Amino acid sequence: MSLDPKNQLKKPYLMGIDIGAGSLKTMLIDLKGNVVGSASKDIVTNSPHPRWSEQNPIDWWEAVKETVPKCIAQANIMADEIAAISFSAGAHTPVLEDDNGELLRPAILWNDQRSGQESQELKDNHWDRILEIGFNSPAPTWTLPQFLWLSRHEPEILKKTKRIYVAKDWLRSRLTDTWETDITEAVGTLLFDAKEGKWSQELCNLAGCLLETLPPIVKPTTIVGSVTQKAAQETGLAQGTPVVCGTSDTSIETFGAGSINPGDGTVKLATAGTVSVVSKVPNIHKTLINYPFVVADHWYTISGTNSCASAHRWLRDTFFLDENGVNGFDLMDQMATQVKPGSDGLIFHPYLQGERAPYWDPLLRADFIGITFRHNRAHFARALYEGIAFSLKDVFDQFKDQGIDIQSARIIGGGAKSATWRQIVADILNIEIIMTQTTDASFGAAMIAGVGIGIFNDEASAVKSCVKKVEAIKPNLENVKIYQRLFKIYKSGQSQLQEINHNLSSMVG
Repeated sequence: MSLDPKNQLKKPYLMGIDIGAGSLKTMLIDLKGNVVGSASKDIVTNSPHPRWSEQNPIDWWEAVKETVPKCIAQANIMADEIAAISFSAGAHTPVLEDDNGELLRPAILWNDQRSGQESQELKDNHWDRILEIGFNSPAPTWTLPQFLWLSRHEPEILKKTKRIYVAKDWLRSRLTDTWETDITEAVGTLLFDAKEGKWSQELCNLAGCLLETLPPIVKPTTIVGSVTQKAAQETGLAQGTPVVCGTSDTSIETFGAGSINPGDGTVKLATAGTVSVVSKVPNIHKTLINYPFVVADHWYTISGTNSCASAHRWLRDTFFLDENGVNGFDLMDQMATQVKPGSDGLIFHPYLQGERAPYWDPLLRADFIGITFRHNRAHFARALYEGIAFSLKDVFDQFKDQGIDIQSARIIGGGAKSATWRQIVADILNIEIIMTQTTDASFGAAMIAGVGIGIFNDEASAVKSCVKKVEAIKPNLENVKIYQRLFKIYKSGQSQLQEINHNLSSMVG
């Protein structure tokens, strides 16, 4: 039995579902932004070859079927009390289906580096034109060079492709049986004419894909359908519950943190680390990334480092397994807090999966430099926090170079839970860092569901109702001076190790 859409405005709860790089999370909030239920499930990322990063979309759907009932049960509500549902995921992760709706291959993630050669060729031959049309530069993170790689190495896949989705849209279609995307995701594929507001035949030709395989485009707040009977039976949701399109995770997280006005900055400590700023116009430059924002007629400019929480997890898994009942992440944080700023001269470059901004170099490799006998695990833990923050400063300085001034920033992502890491970021970027109560992408997705269905009049109303500031972190001026000196050494190390990194990468293919 389907629900009456008019009655949905009276329902007290909203659901957001987010596909992260390492897990899927489902969250329920009330209309004041209080989290009443949440559940997550790990998602396996496969790397069958060096620099590859893929996931099986079926795993996402299985995670939805597991987390949605858990979330509803934890909230102790009935499924028909949910007013609307929306989605987010890592940007421009392509999912390909054939005529029968069957998946053709695993989804290539944004941090996959296999298309480095194709990206360089696109830069060499078409860089200015691609930037002019798509407002962004070719790099392995984009769908355009990934499809160019597929056209050369798996041409039969593109020939069989009938529908191209991006991750959150494919997952959402499991609930609604509809096919569409939003404008942020469209720009993110680098197959979209950002100036004309439509898919670009010219960019599709460069990618080797057919224009007709790309989805219709709607607003992030558009109600695209409702939960079907089949989906309701599989997930425990109520049939007829409205489903709102949603958008990419960085846009939805920025919104969910309350950064909605021009000049508002956001720092993200998640699988990747990013710095972004909201503006009224795109800041088109070869080293910056531009997306339309979830707030209509706004853009956000973003740039980021490939390895953040992923590097954090790698260090935990390698050297900080649970000890005496203490969680490995907590152990790292306790140890890092005990070490003085600068880690006694130990520096970490976090290029575990190549690097995006500002180098856009898939062949860079990570390192710890300056190791002595006095260094122990605690130093390595703090050096990792500092090295990722230095990488974010590398990104942050790009904005300064373009005359974009960021005086303060909201901080989001799993890494933001560490008070020590938050202070390090404030000290290294030398800006005020603001922490809000809830920073998950699934939280922002739930809020946008409320905007889409009309529970909130607009995005600003949703932020006013739901977002709560809990802390403002000021930079420690003594630490700022230490980190300014150390950052120069960090930059010098990156430059001098670049050729060595390239040589090492060539040895493993």
